Amino acid sequence: MTVLVIGEALVDVVTRPGQDPEPHAGGSPFNVAIGLSRLDVPTVLAAQIGGDRHGDGLRWALDDSHVTLAALSPVPDHTSTANATLGEDGSASYEFDLTWDPDGLPDPSAFDAVHVGSLGTALQPGAKLVAGLVTGADALGVPVSYDPNIRLTVEPDPQVWRAVFDAIAPHATILKMSDEDADTLFPGEAPPDLARRLATDHGIVAITCGSQGSLIAAGTAFASVPPADVRVVDTIGAGDSFMAAMLSWCAMYDWPSADELDDTELTDLGLYASSAAAITCSRPGADPPWTAELTP
Repeated sequence: MTVLVIGEALVDVVTRPGQDPEPHAGGSPFNVAIGLSRLDVPTVLAAQIGGDRHGDGLRWALDDSHVTLAALSPVPDHTSTANATLGEDGSASYEFDLTWDPDGLPDPSAFDAVHVGSLGTALQPGAKLVAGLVTGADALGVPVSYDPNIRLTVEPDPQVWRAVFDAIAPHATILKMSDEDADTLFPGEAPPDLARRLATDHGIVAITCGSQGSLIAAGTAFASVPPADVRVVDTIGAGDSFMAAMLSWCAMYDWPSADELDDTELTDLGLYASSAAAITCSRPGADPPWTAELTP
């Protein structure tokens, strides 16, 4: 059961308080692809990666986690970067140097599911191709997963992100966002109410709320999932690990529809995804868990 992940692959240059900058492989779709493959879901990442030293590092990381790279042309002059500055609490703020202008994307009909998100859905000119692929995948009955993963440091206009959401979310059967994303897209709406409302139109919906845990809704079912207990090193890639584990759980159950899930099953899904995110928070950089780490 192979999943196609589409979007940015970049190098996180992480600066911790009192330390020199340190490069890590990253990018939200890249992290989701790594996380999925480590949880034994065959995964193809469609991304633009440069032929430079940073690009070599990304290709090595994908190969090490058994992710197949669908390298998109044209090959950029240099690999995209994100400069992440960490606060004392481990939270990260970002500045980006990005390229996203692929000539074309893979055919979604060759895959069992498609995941899109973050800058790959918002940064033009490539975002237009992603939106078209999502529409085509939905028409073919291929499940679509979407994580807005909003980066206002790259695109500061919330209206752009809202327009992207309005274009892609109607075609998604699995939707995940952070409470910060929710506040940008739907300011003033309480996350529990938002999760329930979105679930009436968008299948399985998850809203992660940091140290407050997560909310999962599907049809009329709903679960409020407590956070896993963890000593946080940093939060880089935690949401992507949650997303990957959520997709892995859905793949294990053959991509269930929203009306097939009850409160207990949603709680199980949320606990599994939260455990993956917690493991990622317990170590530096976006380093999602392998199956053996999530198996008692």
